[in-house]
Amino acid sequence: MKSKLISLSKLPSLINTLKKKNKKIVFTNGCFDIIHPGHIKLLRSAKNLGDTLILGLNSDSSVKKIKGKKRPLLRERERAEILSAISYIDYIVIFRETTPLRLIKKIKPDILTKGSDWKENKIVGAEFVKKYGGRVIRIRIKKGYSTSKLIRKIRNLYGEKNIKNS
Repeated sequence: MKSKLISLSKLPSLINTLKKKNKKIVFTNGCFDIIHPGHIKLLRSAKNLGDTLILGLNSDSSVKKIKGKKRPLLRERERAEILSAISYIDYIVIFRETTPLRLIKKIKPDILTKGSDWKENKIVGAEFVKKYGGRVIRIRIKKGYSTSKLIRKIRNLYGEKNIKNS
């Protein structure tokens, strides 16, 4: 399986090529620590909005800052490897900041997507994208799924002690 991971240094060339070919670029981002059906629905819906889906993946240090010192469960390269197997994703870019704003400004996507659990005024990059005529689309989430809920469920079922020993 080919990795879909692209470096920040190669991103401008890729974006230039895609825009020359009039490809509609869709961008979404997240930690994607434990892939669940909600992620798959979001990614499928995002891909259906355009030609090329670029996923901004939070780095390990970024996830720790956002989610706490026990996260991520899987390292960024492992998460990128799993995400590379998902057909809806065309490219993955790891970003180190706590938000993808710098990445969004480099990509200038036609469409910026997040789950409907995000209010539009809280979506990082929304104002920037709308200023140049891009669209911000909130994708209806699959209820009942979140990585944090899965972690809590595992802890409740098996207990912290048993998780550490397995």
